[in-house]
Amino acid sequence: MPQRNRRKTGLSQPDDALFAARPRKPIPHEFVLDALAALSPRTNPMFGCLAVYVQEKIVLILRDKRGKPDEAAADNGVWLATTPEHHDSLRGEFPSMRSIKILGKAITGWQVLPAESPDFEEAAMHACELVIAGDPRIGKVPGAKRARKSKPANAAPSKKAGRRKRGE
Repeated sequence: MPQRNRRKTGLSQPDDALFAARPRKPIPHEFVLDALAALSPRTNPMFGCLAVYVQEKIVLILRDKRGKPDEAAADNGVWLATTPEHHDSLRGEFPSMRSIKILGKAITGWQVLPAESPDFEEAAMHACELVIAGDPRIGKVPGAKRARKSKPANAAPSKKAGRRKRGE
């Protein structure tokens, strides 16, 4: 069988630096995932952070942004997925809990256990205990993505639909 001539591309052996895997970001506050391991949590990146889901509920977001301005770093810690009606009762258990500043609203459903607080690790572990116990104050089922509005079957076709392409 005759050999085909192969074009020379001028490239030699692949450069290892081009194909090296990028180092992964460290998992922020990884001890939280360890504490929730019995529930088999799953994670997804969200807002440059790490969202933690248990079954269908989002329960926490883990955030540790470094090298950012002080106001952004102030929201580092463990974010609790909750609703405003639970804030007072949760604040009784988490005195350092507050609304997240970078969201721009005075009160939000999301609350943060700030990493800078002296009791951060104890508070985060207590939040994990509440999640494990199924406390209804922590966790939200994310809303379904908005579906496109469909036109009724008897609606007139759009002008675009009636146009013909050139050459038809």
